[in-house]
Amino acid sequence: MAPIDIRSRESSRWDLVALGEVMLRLDPGEGRIATARHFAAWEGGGEYNVARGLARCFGMRTALVSAFADNPVGRLVEDLIRQGGVDQSHVRWVPFDGVGRSVRNGLNFTERGFGVRAALGVSDRGRTAASQMKAGEVDWEAIFGGDGSRWFHTGGIFAGLSETTAAVAREAMEVARAHGTVISYDLNYRPSLWRSIGGEARAREVNRDLVALADVLLGNEEDFAAALGFDIEGLDVGAPALDAMGFGRMNERVAATFPNLRVVATTLRDAKTATRNDWGAVCWADGELYEAPRRADLEILDRVGGGDAFASGLIYGFLAGLGAQAAVEYGAAHGALAMTTPGDTSMASLAEVEHVMRGGGARVSR
Repeated sequence: MAPIDIRSRESSRWDLVALGEVMLRLDPGEGRIATARHFAAWEGGGEYNVARGLARCFGMRTALVSAFADNPVGRLVEDLIRQGGVDQSHVRWVPFDGVGRSVRNGLNFTERGFGVRAALGVSDRGRTAASQMKAGEVDWEAIFGGDGSRWFHTGGIFAGLSETTAAVAREAMEVARAHGTVISYDLNYRPSLWRSIGGEARAREVNRDLVALADVLLGNEEDFAAALGFDIEGLDVGAPALDAMGFGRMNERVAATFPNLRVVATTLRDAKTATRNDWGAVCWADGELYEAPRRADLEILDRVGGGDAFASGLIYGFLAGLGAQAAVEYGAAHGALAMTTPGDTSMASLAEVEHVMRGGGARVSR
């Protein structure tokens, strides 16, 4: 793998542009979806969460490319995104028909889980504005050639929204590559997204096509197996979860299949209960394996978005020119902190991330 080469900050308006859907997350707090009487509202979406984490925690200039139905629900999501500091000038607003027959905004009901009860997500995202995006609708040349962006991020969630969104991702990646923008792709395999458009076979076809255009690949063991078709069981490393050694072996296969990749990274999670996990991360770059310190028995309030927070910390490390070891440590620390607060998105500060990286404890600060 060749070293990663990033455009200068002065040459670009954006540090990162993300392409993805943002849904309204409805959270029953300590309750359950099926018996709730009150929900807290958040915004969330795999690709967007990375842009928000970079803006909110790390002070980076980020922008979102997406689409919303123009109604009060869409405007609520717009306001929530605004609070996170992500630019929305490239968001497309689609006229609403009054009842959502032709276009709507996505909803994501998520309960956090506790102890032996796993977290649960129920998405309601059919016919959403983002899922109906098509190639040719976004002026990618203006974004990457005019404004300029140092990094572009998208992934398998957006690509799996419909039969048209993968073509949008490919179009964006091709233009980004032509302008020297680093491209990251998070596999983020979700069986429910692919079920009606070809299942695992279609997921592998689409993801393999798009990963061939990326510089940085993120994913866990399920992603590598389901979304790319790699044999996890054959690694003989103590399934179900990859360890650092297993990831190293897996990366040999990934690198041989996709020689374009310069960085491959993953979180390492052993979920003992919904609220207590062993947590770590590894990153393969420059032909070397870099590992963040493992955190045993990490206490978790809300695990959703932990992987996206890892991705934003990792990307920050590279954008800041700190190298692969620092990048994977920023990612692991940011992911750990993001899971201590509710919602998909990070509430951590850079000072808190660096405190955790130094091994700082949880003694009260006052």
